[in-house]
This record gives sequence, C-alpha cells and structure tokens, in this order.
Amino acid sequence: MSLIRPSRHLRRMLLATGLALPLLLSACATPQVHSSTQVREIHLTSGDLKRGGIAFVTPSSATGQEEDKQPLALAFTEVLKQTRPDLRIMSLSETLSAVNGAGLADAYRRMFEDYRLTGLFDRNMLQKLARVTGMRYLAQLKLVGFQQDSKDRWGIFGLRVIETKITVLRLFLQVWDSRDGAVVWEGSEEMTFSHDSTAEDAVTFKSAVEQSAGKLISRLP
Repeated sequence: MSLIRPSRHLRRMLLATGLALPLLLSACATPQVHSSTQVREIHLTSGDLKRGGIAFVTPSSATGQEEDKQPLALAFTEVLKQTRPDLRIMSLSETLSAVNGAGLADAYRRMFEDYRLTGLFDRNMLQKLARVTGMRYLAQLKLVGFQQDSKDRWGIFGLRVIETKITVLRLFLQVWDSRDGAVVWEGSEEMTFSHDSTAEDAVTFKSAVEQSAGKLISRLP
C-alpha cells in the first residue's frame, strides 16, 4: 500500500504551526487589565468611617442584571473587610435582617421606590436604618454594567484555536450620612479584562467585582 505524502508546502505549514503554537499558548496566560477610577470626596474624613461604621443597603442594577445584586454586595463587602479591618462593617444580609426585625420592611421598600424616581434616600428613613444597624454611614452599590464577550484571534485550517475573552464591569458606590441625609463620598470604577485563551474560560463576575472593589476601596478615606 502506498502512502500519500503531504506536499512540501503543506509540510512547511505544519512545521511552522507546530513551532508557533507553543509560543501562542504560552502568551495566552497573561491577562490585560485596564482600569478607570473616579472619586469625589464631598465631606468624609479618614476618621469618620472608623467612628461611625458603615452598613450596606440593597444595591441597584441595570435592567436585566437584578440577580447580580446580592453577589455584588457579598463580594464587595468581603474585600472591604479584608482590606479595612479598622472599620465596623455591616453586610447587606445583616442590614436586611435588622430592617426586617425592626418591622421596617415596607418603609425600606418605599425608600427604594422613591430612590428609583428621585435618586434620593429619605433622611428620616436613613436615620431609622442607622438606629437599627448601629452604623452612621450607609453604602449603596450600583451595578451599572457587566458584559462578557469573545473574539476569534487565530485559527488553523478554519478551526478556532485562540480567542480573546473580554469582560467589562462598571460599578458605582455612594456613601450616605444618616445624620443629615447627605452623600459624603462617591466613586465609580470601570474595569476591562482581556486575555487570549484556548479554553472556554472567562473572568468570573466575582473575580471582576473583587478587583474593582479593591480599586474603589483604596480611594476611601
């Protein structure tokens, strides 16, 4: 039986592919991260948070991403606890338990309904939240956007070998003072993660939130 030998051109292509593929695969492991952080320090000093403590209230989110609000608050709070052990911090679940235990569930719901229309939290309700949580400052996160996408980068004979995974997360954080109902600090973070990959992997929501949280928290007084 005679064997069909590949042409010289094909052999060169296969050789070049075999030499280039390990180099391409090794380059896939290095992700690129681009970050843009903006903060506005309105009236919050380095000692205020230590003395007053901070409690997280229910985040808001873009339409279609409501199910991400609880994971967002959990991941952000964990990063804050790890990086700022000097602060008294109440997680979202603890805040909700305190609100429900105090019989404020309906008033809490109305506060957020008004917030969606006006962008304001009622001062009287903020003061009630401060009493039941024991925290002067209240933090609200906004999930402005979370997107994941992929683009083909390189292939062999029509087969996809490498593609670029892209993850974009946009966060906004406001800190409210319960005493006068004022916003005393706010910051936004937009982070883009991109890496070439040969596998069906991507930056997870939790990982993206943790890195974005670290950027915002580093700017807190």
